[in-house]
Amino acid sequence: MKTILCAVLGMASTTCALAQTVSTSSPLEFSGSVDTYFKYDFAKQPGNIKTYFDSENNSVSLGMIDLLLKKKTGKASFVGELSFGPRGQTESIPDAAGGGSSFHIQNLYINYEFSDKFSMTAGYMGTFIGYEIISPVGNFNYSTSYLFGAGPFQNAGIKATYKFSDKVSLMAGLFNDWNLYTATKGVSSVGGQLTITPLEGWTAYLNVLSGADVYGYGTIEDLTTSYQFTKLFKLGLNAANYDMKGSDNGYAGAALYPQIALNDAVSLGLRAEYFKYKDAGTVKGDQYTALTLSANIKTGGLTLIPEVRLDHNGDQPFLNKNGLAAPNAGQFSIAAVYAF
Repeated sequence: MKTILCAVLGMASTTCALAQTVSTSSPLEFSGSVDTYFKYDFAKQPGNIKTYFDSENNSVSLGMIDLLLKKKTGKASFVGELSFGPRGQTESIPDAAGGGSSFHIQNLYINYEFSDKFSMTAGYMGTFIGYEIISPVGNFNYSTSYLFGAGPFQNAGIKATYKFSDKVSLMAGLFNDWNLYTATKGVSSVGGQLTITPLEGWTAYLNVLSGADVYGYGTIEDLTTSYQFTKLFKLGLNAANYDMKGSDNGYAGAALYPQIALNDAVSLGLRAEYFKYKDAGTVKGDQYTALTLSANIKTGGLTLIPEVRLDHNGDQPFLNKNGLAAPNAGQFSIAAVYAF
């Protein structure tokens, strides 16, 4: 009888333990987005402004479908994000993962929270560098900046994050070649991010990444910050500097992102950017200025983004209506982005 009672009590305790484990497991979350757009270049030249994605002219074109899965069980969690379509691929980097395929892994990583303050993450992650991301849901403007186009896009590796307080945290990690699923140069990069929230509504990220990309070795210093001054007005800033090891090549740039909400459904935003490739010996680096005015018109999960963009470069890298070199380029686009 004593043996049977012990067995029953043992089964009961095991069941309670399992019940506690299940109770800490969150449901599998599924979300994502789809987007499409129309773009018209004022000079009728496709690809006149050579930033990412919206390169077609006078065409209703595809963005991508983005599918995101995530789940947390106890202290462990995972994120998996897949995209299908032209916007999701990094085709301008021929050696990058995806190799021009319409399918691309945006995120695939596992996280473990050792405590409320310390966690570690391993896998393939959207980069911590920069203000803009690949998914249009995370950006106010539909077109992307020169700073975004300079990369990186993703980092495969392992990182640790320690939260000192509600206002300060630090991340440090070891990474493969930038933008690659698997390393060609091994675990060859180190990076870190200091996150500071000095005031409610104001967060700043001080980022550094040094090591191998698909072209060589270099170091990026990056500042990304935004401040919600009022319910109606927000100001963002991205500034970055990149130096390539063993050469004069690199770039530097900055972009301001003022945004104003006209009401709950309509907001206006401007991206004002300066970007320069550094002079390499006797070769002068290109420098660009770009102004992008966008509106976000929201209804339910749908956001319409009408946008006008004007770019300038005194070295005349653009084309005019006659196909001749020109210092200026402009375009109008309207995108439909649905998040679910």
